[in-house]
Amino acid sequence: MHYLFVSDTEFDGLVASGGLLEWASVHGNRYGTPREEVDRRLAEGKQVVLEIDPQGAFQVGALVPKSVLVFVMPPSEEELLRRLKKRGAETEKQIAVRLQTAEKEVALVGKYDHVIINDDVERAADELARLIGSYARGEESNTKSCQ
Repeated sequence: MHYLFVSDTEFDGLVASGGLLEWASVHGNRYGTPREEVDRRLAEGKQVVLEIDPQGAFQVGALVPKSVLVFVMPPSEEELLRRLKKRGAETEKQIAVRLQTAEKEVALVGKYDHVIINDDVERAADELARLIGSYARGEESNTKSCQ
């Protein structure tokens, strides 16, 4: 799925009409997932992977009983800070806000079905792909993983 940008008025309408599976306000911006597209893909028997923040993830978890919540996290706060600074996309103030948000998000890891530590992007991506594949094959585990 690709990003879809709508006006504030359109977004408000989607929220009011139930047109979003989930939505959240993060760092001053609102994000959401159109319900219709997800419902269509699920009806076709396809897996749907959403890259969303915890607010949205827990909304989806409550609405879609078969959903699997996976938290991908950096190996440390220091590494997250290094990565944010390396991107060069945010001011020091914005970085501070992101670090505060990350601290709150990490405190929620126990609410996820699986946790993947992104200490090496290739290994973390492989772990996520294996996890998705195991659910697709019906081999899912009820245990939480953390590497």
